[in-house]
Amino acid sequence: MKQLLKKLTETFSPSGYESAIRDVIRAEVTPLADEIRVDALGNLIIRKGQGGKKIMIAAHMDEIGLIASHIDEHGFVRFTTVGGVYPQMLMGARVRFHSGLPGVIYNEPLEKPTDTPAIEKMFIDVGATSRKDCPIKVGEVAAFERPFLDLGDRLVAKSMDDRIGCLVAIETLRALKSTPHEIYFVFTTQEEVGTRGAETSAFGLDPDLGFSLDVTGWGDTPGRKHFDIALGKGPAIKIKDGGMLADPRIIHWMVTTAEKARLPYQREVLLGGTTDARAMQLVRAGVPVGCISIPCRYVHSPSEMVDYNDVQNAVKLATALLSNPVEL
Repeated sequence: MKQLLKKLTETFSPSGYESAIRDVIRAEVTPLADEIRVDALGNLIIRKGQGGKKIMIAAHMDEIGLIASHIDEHGFVRFTTVGGVYPQMLMGARVRFHSGLPGVIYNEPLEKPTDTPAIEKMFIDVGATSRKDCPIKVGEVAAFERPFLDLGDRLVAKSMDDRIGCLVAIETLRALKSTPHEIYFVFTTQEEVGTRGAETSAFGLDPDLGFSLDVTGWGDTPGRKHFDIALGKGPAIKIKDGGMLADPRIIHWMVTTAEKARLPYQREVLLGGTTDARAMQLVRAGVPVGCISIPCRYVHSPSEMVDYNDVQNAVKLATALLSNPVEL
């Protein structure tokens, strides 16, 4: 799984530009699918099984990024964000544009070295000397440029959010030998800018129930308080986040399945942020939903970290959930 994760995380695909990562995922899942299609918003939809409950599993393909908003007279690229990009993560960061051109982020001088610059005071240096010789045009998108790092059980990469969810979905599909359900694995687009792909795909599929596969935050580094999630203690079963209350029946289904399979798990109450499950929950007449979260340190930074054991146990939990009948 590590080699596949390396390929997934190192693929450039910020929100709205998911074609490259979709091609990578499609090559992996095509031999495993009973049906495969791409909808109008670019969601990759995989069906496995037929009959029984219609279950939707969503993992988003996109990553946070930047978009050029202005090129100044000296060729420096001013930008705004695509998704939740934090200014404190950017100074000195390296990025790569959709064209393949690299650049480095820096900022105008600060009044105090300890200040955090605003996005409006930052720029991308691509080596140009004027607006005329700058190869970047307004509207071109960029994403963090970082190689995958294997630290044994700890794995580090940009876009672990949510390529790790995509990996869990792919490996669950691979492990799922049979199912009494009609399962739709949906690799969604534009989650980072408003869970858009999940909303349209869930409307089209009209599932009986569903869950998302995504990262959550962490509480196990110095100074982190009041969030009981740690790397290496198992995938987290979401109860609440900033945009969604999980259906108690889904929580019970996940908890009892994990305990029956003797899989480690954590109970998650996330104070901010949300996942594709929120969009799924609200379509048509409503859908009972939950989320399996992979604990992830340094979310929305160029170096996000997960624990390999949590990833493997997330695959086992998702596989167990989908292998057996469910009655809510």
